[in-house]
Amino acid sequence: MSLQIGPYRLAGRTLLAPMAGICDRPFRQLCHQFGAALCGAEMLTSDQRLWHTAKSQRRMDHQGESGVRAVQLAGSEPAQLAEAAQLNVDLGAQIIDINLGCPAKKVCNRLCGSALLSDESLVGRLLEAVVRAVAVPVTIKIRTGPDRDSRNALRIAQLAEQCGIAAIAIHGRTRADLFKGEAEYDTIRAVKAAVKIPVIANGDIRSAAQARYVLEHTGADAIMIGRGAQGSPWIFRTVNAELDSTEIPAPLLQSAITALILQHLESLYEFYGEYTGVRMARKHLGWYCQRQPDTQSRRQELMAAEDSVSQFAAARRVFAGMSETGIAA
Repeated sequence: MSLQIGPYRLAGRTLLAPMAGICDRPFRQLCHQFGAALCGAEMLTSDQRLWHTAKSQRRMDHQGESGVRAVQLAGSEPAQLAEAAQLNVDLGAQIIDINLGCPAKKVCNRLCGSALLSDESLVGRLLEAVVRAVAVPVTIKIRTGPDRDSRNALRIAQLAEQCGIAAIAIHGRTRADLFKGEAEYDTIRAVKAAVKIPVIANGDIRSAAQARYVLEHTGADAIMIGRGAQGSPWIFRTVNAELDSTEIPAPLLQSAITALILQHLESLYEFYGEYTGVRMARKHLGWYCQRQPDTQSRRQELMAAEDSVSQFAAARRVFAGMSETGIAA
């Protein structure tokens, strides 16, 4: 089965969540390689005065990517957000996603991200402005509400549908929850029952079994994986097989995992350059160590490397030195 967003019929129902500082072009390409049907880019500010920075320039870099190009924007000024959306469409964006879900303090302090959930009137003005400004589908990503006493995802979703939003992704936590505790899915189920636009469930999906449970419990049209893909970008192949009721692929051999990790490192060095590439690679290497047995004791060896040559060599020693056994996603 697949997911339809506007004119785009995606190849599956498993999407990569757009995570700032993580979902750069190399990681998106890796997840797409393993079957992520849509890989949203990192959140980009709608303030064009900041687009000249190296960080923004990289976030706007989609060179060589395959699949539908989705750009996520954050902002709280309707006209500014609408103009930023149109400029990104001119640059090749095929879907514009509006961030109403990020709980980070530095984002919420600017009345962006999940802070906007507390101002439904402003949300309506933002959505109307962007939908009017572009001829491509506009989607949103939200949380269930500002806090557990004021979950308003249902009203936000109905408002979004009225404004012409093409799809809505919901993380099963409130803004106040940050990433603590467990995601709840009843709110997502209530939203799905109330609107006709596609609903995408997100939060704590770290296995194929959990993906099936969430999809069945909520009735959602698709699921979105965020932290579950960190250190395990191949999770999409097993989740897709589970949701499509096809044969679960054999676990990857350690040699294949090592090759993928090294491929990821090389793409990071190429994308970011020597200095930043090594530092960006450290976070991914830390996640790979969490996923792979018997590597945690050698994590410090990976973190201590100061240049790409020594870091790459250390990664080869650490991961290739493990036993040749299958590792489940």
